[in-house]
Parts: sequence; C-alpha cells; structure tokens
Amino acid sequence: MTIRHAQQGAHQHGDHGHHDHGQHAHERHDHAHCAHADARRRQAPIAMAEADRLCRERGVRLTELRRSVLAALYETHRPLGAYDLAEILAGQSGKRIAPVTVYRVLEFLTGQGFVHRLVTRNAFIACPHQHDAGDVTVFLICARCGGVDELESPAINAAIGDLLATSKFTPAAKIVEIDGVCAHCHGSASAPGGAA
Repeated sequence: MTIRHAQQGAHQHGDHGHHDHGQHAHERHDHAHCAHADARRRQAPIAMAEADRLCRERGVRLTELRRSVLAALYETHRPLGAYDLAEILAGQSGKRIAPVTVYRVLEFLTGQGFVHRLVTRNAFIACPHQHDAGDVTVFLICARCGGVDELESPAINAAIGDLLATSKFTPAAKIVEIDGVCAHCHGSASAPGGAA
C-alpha cells in the first residue's frame, strides 16, 4: 500500500536513463553536509554491521557488490535509482556495472529490509532499522533538495490499521510518501542569500 500525498507542482523523478534524482535542486542548494545527511552517514557503520549479522543469521550472503550498493545508499539522504547507483559504483571501481545487475542487488536488499523502494520516485533509500511487519513507514520527500526522512508513528499505524480492517483489505506493504519542503530547505530559503 502506497499513499501518495503530493504538493501541487512538486517535481517527479523516475529512474529514466542516467537521471540524477533532484540534481537540479542540488545545483542551487547543496545538502551534502546538512543535518539529516550527516545523521544517515553516522548510522551507516552500525546499520552495515547489523546487515552483516542478519545475513549470517538468515543464511544469505552480503556480497561485495551488495555491500557496495548499500554503502552508496548510506552516503546520501536522497533516493537513488539503479542507473544512479551503476554510475556511482563505476566511479568507485572503474568497472561498468549493468543496471539490471544493480536491480537484482536492490531486490535482495529490499527483500531483506535493508532498503526501501519509493514508488513515486522509482528509487531506493537505505533503511537503518528493521521494521515490524505491520508497521506503516512514512517518507517525507523534499521537492527542493530531494532528501528523504523516514518516520514511524503509532497513531498512523493504528489509524491505517483500522481503515484496512474496516475495508477488509490486505496490503502488500504499508508505505506513505508525502511530498513537500523539508525544514532545512525552509530555513535556507528564509535565510539571507538563501535559495528561492
């Protein structure tokens, strides 16, 4: 289940060719060192170690390529598509990796709960914690910088659970994607010399 709540005129980014999601926004407003990007990088070592542990526990392998894709997703707070990741990996290793291979890796990482797919962007973002099967995951997607914050709320879990029970509907997944403008962009736009 994906519920999309979009602002009027919000930009849409799919994984089309070698598109860099949100690149136009980053050209005028750099978030490489903003608070939620730094927080994601700080989470990375712990999350990678936990992914290693869970893979051993589940009897599956976190191969070098799978590890590289997951690490690349932790380097940014923006969702990335398979073509984006293929370019990043090629830059790191000097070897071209076919997007279809990256898609297979993403399928594995998503299946293990290490990565989420954002349906409205056809792109992926690393998840630093495991979710209970019944939890609703809320993604706040900034239309200016392309950044994504992941939230959970017991109140939303309860409300959507009630709606599903009333309608006798069984969801494949419980994901809410909300487009808008993040606090960092609001603050930058209002600061002297900030981006419009």
